[in-house]
Amino acid sequence: MSDAILTLNAGSSSLKFSLFEASGGALTRLADGDVTGIGDAPRFEARVGGEVVAARRWAEGGGLAHEAFLDEILNWAEAHLGGDRLAAVGHRIVHGGAEFIAPARLDAAVMAKLEALSPLAPLHQPHNLAAVRAVAKARPDVAQVGCFDTAFHHGHAPEVDRFGLPREWEAKGVRRYGFHGLSYEFIAGRMRELDPALAAGRMIVAHLGAGASLCAIRGGRSVDSTMGFSALDGLVMATRCGALDPGVILYLEASHGLTASAIEDMLYRRSGLLGVSGITDEMQVLLASDDPAAREAVDLYVFRIVREIGALAASMGGLDGVVFTAGVGEHAPAIRQRVCARLDWLGASLDAAANERGGRISDAASRLALWAAPTDEEQVIARQTRDLVLAA
Repeated sequence: MSDAILTLNAGSSSLKFSLFEASGGALTRLADGDVTGIGDAPRFEARVGGEVVAARRWAEGGGLAHEAFLDEILNWAEAHLGGDRLAAVGHRIVHGGAEFIAPARLDAAVMAKLEALSPLAPLHQPHNLAAVRAVAKARPDVAQVGCFDTAFHHGHAPEVDRFGLPREWEAKGVRRYGFHGLSYEFIAGRMRELDPALAAGRMIVAHLGAGASLCAIRGGRSVDSTMGFSALDGLVMATRCGALDPGVILYLEASHGLTASAIEDMLYRRSGLLGVSGITDEMQVLLASDDPAAREAVDLYVFRIVREIGALAASMGGLDGVVFTAGVGEHAPAIRQRVCARLDWLGASLDAAANERGGRISDAASRLALWAAPTDEEQVIARQTRDLVLAA
């Protein structure tokens, strides 16, 4: 009988999972799946080798929360395992604060500390923790591990994470943390296989999904990132604004009477590509649109990426390459082309045909190594969970 690990990534309207066999120190992916459309028209799918092997829809599921679907995932996973044992569940936890800089077993004391961080990641943290509680209720004997998106950024120089605020606020945790760390950890390891010279040097990884950020990685370690105190900071995203002058928030409150909850809703859910275009938050739709507002949203998105690449290159004292990953980063060659065209001053030169395929996308004349590579946060979660639970 082998041990198995289930990974869970609970988002605002989805639950993604992967199932791994842990045997002899190796991890073998057995299945992936998700529940999408939570809050609207939920649908469960399980896939083996990319082929759908189980599916279910809930016709009256609009009012069901994430917890309602955990039994479906757990029951399917255990049935798929047959005689193997579900040894642990590993969770993506977006915010670990200053304390959780490595994977941790999720007991009551840890959960209480993570609950206190929910205001810093309101789109993610409550759902991440709801999944932990649901698993604990359904399978109380199964070990659970939290794997933190902030942990990869631990160890920055103090000036990188410090705000220019009175010092007592830093003592209360008001500082920059950085996010998407599980993705960055995977890409740092993957580049050691694909391009060891770049992995040992100075690279910027562009995690461009619904949430988007850049990370400056030198010698495999994070030295700076565009996200800070919350997952709002930095780049323009699908529905999030990115970096914003704090005076705007003061103005909205003082002159227009917006409440804190109304401002939060606008900044997290009604801004970014959706807010600027007034059309959609879907990049492929915006790229295909003739609407001037769609073009302006994409132009802003690209401009902010290029500007922040320049800033992160300065943080590292130079740049050896850029890696694009996540939904837009991996699947939107038009965005990669526009970004790289504006990095010619750094020596970026794109191979147009390679850019359509992915992989190494720089041409022979490029001074920068340019890559488009898939990320795999689930692999990192499974490995961290295995090392904490099964190696004990």
